[in-house]
Amino acid sequence: MKNYTITVNGNVYDVVVEEGASTGAPAPAAPRAAAPAAPAVPKTVAPKAAGGAGSVKVEAGAAGKVFKIEAKVGQAVKAGDPVVIIEAMKMEIPVVAPQDGTVASIDVAVGDSIEAGAVLATMN
Repeated sequence: MKNYTITVNGNVYDVVVEEGASTGAPAPAAPRAAAPAAPAVPKTVAPKAAGGAGSVKVEAGAAGKVFKIEAKVGQAVKAGDPVVIIEAMKMEIPVVAPQDGTVASIDVAVGDSIEAGAVLATMN
């Protein structure tokens, strides 16, 4: 068996790889998490259980970086209107309002790294 330390998206994992004949099926093994690494700059916005002031969450569909903020707090938006634009793999991806309403909070800033599912804004 060999021990390896692997870093994926800033998370450090200690993994053990067993040497031997391959059966074609993956061996049941669970990586065990090591102590978390120091946070990287710019800050990463992870998924939150609940965002700012609004009851409707506007969540990122993919991981990336906040490219532009299209809406302002207090602005009325319709379903499908862009609220935040994220950049992922050199593509600009609009994150749109899920329903008609008013923007209650913007929870990110331009340049923030975000994970899929992160709350970017809230609406009422």
